[in-house]
Amino acid sequence: MYGSSPASTSNPPVTLTPAGRLLVEHAQAVLEQLERASAALAAVRGGPYGPLRVGAFPSAARVLLPPALTRLAAAHPGLVPMISEIDPADVSAALRAGELDVALVHEYDFVPPVTDDSLETEPLFAETMYLTDRAGIAEASGDPWIAATPGTLCHTMTIRACQAAGFEPDVRHHIDDFDTVLAFAAAGQGVALVPRLAARTPPPGVRLTPLPIERRTLAAFRRGCGEHPAVRAAIAAFHQAINA
Repeated sequence: MYGSSPASTSNPPVTLTPAGRLLVEHAQAVLEQLERASAALAAVRGGPYGPLRVGAFPSAARVLLPPALTRLAAAHPGLVPMISEIDPADVSAALRAGELDVALVHEYDFVPPVTDDSLETEPLFAETMYLTDRAGIAEASGDPWIAATPGTLCHTMTIRACQAAGFEPDVRHHIDDFDTVLAFAAAGQGVALVPRLAARTPPPGVRLTPLPIERRTLAAFRRGCGEHPAVRAAIAAFHQAINA
């Protein structure tokens, strides 16, 4: 209301009562059973077919999904993949809402997992993180930094990795696309942390130092639908693309 003090418009924190938590647990169990029933019915009807809504973070969408989709089309021509780029931080909500069927997410050292109890995950691969143009993170404490958009896992990972090295980074640029990050690094605009998937062909002049930090990629899906034929077909195609 106009004229109200800030204190009068603030909302108290919302916490579930014990009864509310019990209802949430039962609701999740019911939803899981419904997903299992749907997966069993789909398996009885035959091979996977129809729309398959896949979410992926940009580097996985660029490198991993094209060969995976080629294999998926050859093995299951009845499936119709529909791809959406999405940050892992937004995947849980999209899967719960039914906007996605399966998604590629990543986890970093220094950053807790973003998936919640309503989801299951299957590990796919792990990759080393690299630092551009420095021998170690501590050596870059006085440099300008290139980081992802605040609120993304990549941004959080960069901030926390620098904090673990004893300093707060001077973030000059916020860029989500790793190809652009590397181009900025090549132009001397700052240092950055990049995963192996995005650093396979660095531009001339960019030196990459491997770090004892990992990024792990997983397939995420709603709890109970891991045996759905379409989800299993997608995850199998992901594994084949990685191992090719």
